[in-house]
Amino acid sequence: MMGEEAEFLQKIGVNTRFVSILDENVFINNLKFSRFSRKREEIFLRRFPGWRVVRSKVFQKICTRASRVLSNAITPGDKIFILKDGSCFNLVLYVILEPYKRKYGIEIIWDYEITSFRSNVDSIAVPITLDREVENIIQLLLDGDKIELLSSNEEFNNTKLIYPLLNVPRSWIESWIEKQCLECSYPVNRDVSDGDFSKDLLEFLEGFIPDVRENVYKSALYVSKIKKNV
Repeated sequence: MMGEEAEFLQKIGVNTRFVSILDENVFINNLKFSRFSRKREEIFLRRFPGWRVVRSKVFQKICTRASRVLSNAITPGDKIFILKDGSCFNLVLYVILEPYKRKYGIEIIWDYEITSFRSNVDSIAVPITLDREVENIIQLLLDGDKIELLSSNEEFNNTKLIYPLLNVPRSWIESWIEKQCLECSYPVNRDVSDGDFSKDLLEFLEGFIPDVRENVYKSALYVSKIKKNV
């Protein structure tokens, strides 16, 4: 069931499958597909004067990257659990997934613990970013260990795991959060793997190799798929 604000947006011609609604904020995920013109924004704000309409190119890029994962990770009507722990990464997960309630009819269970919901949950959204995955790969290489992608864990206690932020650089999330009036915090390790050296090395390589994060991840994913087929 849609709220009053979402219904009004649809009434004035906004495609609410491409906007996220949270705490008197409307975040535009895709400006073109949402059809959220300045004129429609004026009409909406006259009706809901205490609200904000946020147009952010960084957030649109985050949503575009996340959609590439979500298109294959969720099905219509899924019940998806997101941990409500005050983390900025989990908050971003919620904001990204919120329009899928209207797009795919999913149900988001955003709570402090999953125990009481486990039997009713189809999947758990895990806030692993592109940086977290790549830093883990680099650390394993430095330690001489077998490469195991963090995102290769497909289940937790027989519940499917999904990784909407897997293609999203950490810096995009931090940049967007810093400009928003959202209450959240970063974990002590700020999504960094156990050793800081892998993070430092990644930042060093970034100065010489274009799209180093994406390339390292794609290479590791390719190797992982070959091993599975052997």
